[in-house]
Amino acid sequence: MKRMLAVAAVMALPAGLARGEASCAEGRLDLRWNDRTDSLSVEVADDTAERARGLMFRTELGPASGMLFVYDSPRQPNFWMKNTLIPLDMIFADASGTVTRVHSNAVPGDLTPIDGGPGVMFVLEINGGLADRLGLAPGAVLRHPAIPADLAAWPCDG
Repeated sequence: MKRMLAVAAVMALPAGLARGEASCAEGRLDLRWNDRTDSLSVEVADDTAERARGLMFRTELGPASGMLFVYDSPRQPNFWMKNTLIPLDMIFADASGTVTRVHSNAVPGDLTPIDGGPGVMFVLEINGGLADRLGLAPGAVLRHPAIPADLAAWPCDG
């Protein structure tokens, strides 16, 4: 089931990103890297059908929005852009929510597999180019209720 939660806009770059807050919410994903914390509204794709559809057929994605793909166990996912109409950045993270790989500006409609690498349990898709503008890179951490607290590099309660 898709879930959305809007976040307040408090930062200028890019418009719509908000400073991370102390508590987690199902429709929000917090990011932390290089002494910076931001938050995005996210839809969660946590079953096979939702992950298969992803962001296909969408003509736009809000500037502070994304989709979080959640897997039951770590794996080496491959993504493609079939029927995807907007460029996307794909941020791959392990079971602790630590970013392991960033693929920038995936090309709409491209059928070339995008390899997430081994040990991936979460994938965040955001607007193409946003990861570069923010300086997101491996080592950044994600915070979301789907990341098990006992494994999380940045748990929801802290």
